[in-house]
Amino acid sequence: MRRDCVVSKFCSIRNHTVVINHISEYTRKNENQEKFLTGIYHSFGISYPKFHKMDTLSKLGFLSVELLLKDTGMHEKYQGHEVGIILMNASSSLETDRHHQESILDRTNYFPSPAVFVYTLPNIVIGEICIRHKITGEGTFFIRERFDALFLVNYIRHLFDTGIVQCCITGWVETNGEDYESIVYLIEKTDSPFNGIANFDAATIQNIYDNVK
Repeated sequence: MRRDCVVSKFCSIRNHTVVINHISEYTRKNENQEKFLTGIYHSFGISYPKFHKMDTLSKLGFLSVELLLKDTGMHEKYQGHEVGIILMNASSSLETDRHHQESILDRTNYFPSPAVFVYTLPNIVIGEICIRHKITGEGTFFIRERFDALFLVNYIRHLFDTGIVQCCITGWVETNGEDYESIVYLIEKTDSPFNGIANFDAATIQNIYDNVK
């Protein structure tokens, strides 16, 4: 029987709400982004001291994947090189780039921070996630004007079809000022169409992206 790709689980963090598989798991209205993300970290009992040193984009991606993989058994089912992580957003690392730019504008008070500069690439969020979960497979961060479901599906299906991955984390992780939005999906292969929560096709993951509030 041909094994096909399915969405095993998804996690959305936006509008000050965490949604996992269509169920709202955490909501805090009227909080700024930093306080809201830190609240998620504590509420779900996450212990990873390096989290507090990350930039906002990395914090958002880290938390999204942390909750996505919770109770999935991914680490037992797959070796690190079998897992890929493919993410995208529209603003790249612009938010951290701004902070870095502010630190070098005044030549009389020139003090660029290495702790900020290290996050001035969007793929650093992938690196943080890979270190945490010992993922050593394909890792790519794409910059697109908007969430591009068809592009993701075609790219990831190619990774599965060519044996590059056996499992893939994918989705959209975006921060720009106080605006933020993340939705990530866990993609696996299955022998049965009844496994997973949804088909892995462009229409389905676009529908989840559009309708999860």
